Amino acid sequence: MPARRVVTGRSQEPRRRFAEELRSLRAGRGDSLRRLEEVLGWTASTFGKMEGGQSLGSPEVVEALDQHYGTTPMLLALWELAVGDTSQFKEQYRRYMELEAGAIGLWHYGVSRPPGLLQTAGYAREALAAGGLAGEALEQQVDARVGRRSVLEGPGSPPFRAIISEAVLRNSLRDPVEWRGQLEYLVEASEHSNITLHVLPFGTGLHPLDGTSVMFLRLPEGRTVAYTEFDVRGELVEETSRVERLHRTYDGVRDLALSPAESRMFILRMLEEVPCEPST
Repeated sequence: MPARRVVTGRSQEPRRRFAEELRSLRAGRGDSLRRLEEVLGWTASTFGKMEGGQSLGSPEVVEALDQHYGTTPMLLALWELAVGDTSQFKEQYRRYMELEAGAIGLWHYGVSRPPGLLQTAGYAREALAAGGLAGEALEQQVDARVGRRSVLEGPGSPPFRAIISEAVLRNSLRDPVEWRGQLEYLVEASEHSNITLHVLPFGTGLHPLDGTSVMFLRLPEGRTVAYTEFDVRGELVEETSRVERLHRTYDGVRDLALSPAESRMFILRMLEEVPCEPST
């Protein structure tokens, strides 16, 4: 593990200190920015902006760099100091992100939005902006969300099953071009051998997951955990009996949904309704 550098008077400002450490670690490893892109999945531009001090990146990116350089948790600690607000790093969410990265199977049900793993940059940007993010913080989180796609890409990627409520597909983005891009990406994703999409159409009645989005993670040791999201909070569920109850509920909702082939046709029909060009 690389030795930690001493904080000097020259580099006491947390943001500058963080950028210096990133540059030093990459130089010591002999990596190029393009190499980081190939290995970790985020763009070379993302890493370049972080090293240049123009961006702090996201916790997901920083955790990946910590693992790559063998410095865990030094970089994340420096990043939290640079951001100046550690309250957002809920331990449960941080643990969930670690588990997601190593999952061997994933299942998702979304109440109001596509799963983050299948969101385009345009969709993520509007969704995060609606939550109050703006400027650099917004772009950091967009990069982080799009970067999470690497979980489902490449050899050995885990199987992922997603049930998307019709409400998600009816609540379009303001920009029709970006919305078309999101629908096209869902169709493209449905063609991947490890991704299965179901649409839950209107008219199927009420069910126990009406107000809850949930992601299940099958872990290498064989157990399954769940992460539930409500309007104002999220919760990592690891208790076996609770996870099993949630999974039975999920299976019941899946039984109400369209088949993968029917779901793909449903999204294609919606695509036909979207203008190809923005209105003037």
